[in-house]
Amino acid sequence: MVLSDLNHLTLYGRANVFVGEKEERMMITGLHTVADIFCVGCGSIVGWKYETAHERSQKYKEGKSVLERFKVSGPDGSHYWVNHEHHHIGGSDADDV
Repeated sequence: MVLSDLNHLTLYGRANVFVGEKEERMMITGLHTVADIFCVGCGSIVGWKYETAHERSQKYKEGKSVLERFKVSGPDGSHYWVNHEHHHIGGSDADDV
């Protein structure tokens, strides 16, 4: 984790994930250096973190993480639900699919 991420977590919450090895991955929006994010409880992959974006237009993603909502459980063990009535304004690779 990046020092600023750790500072944020110290002040605002707890981290219950860990970041894996960096690797080059071709995404819909181009080549990125990413690292999978794992649950500390069960070890499952729950998303990924953008380390480096090779396309200039994608630099805003660097240092940001994506959690796949269907892989994340709420505090009571239930899965978070998605309200399809609200429209999401883009920004992630999933929006391009």
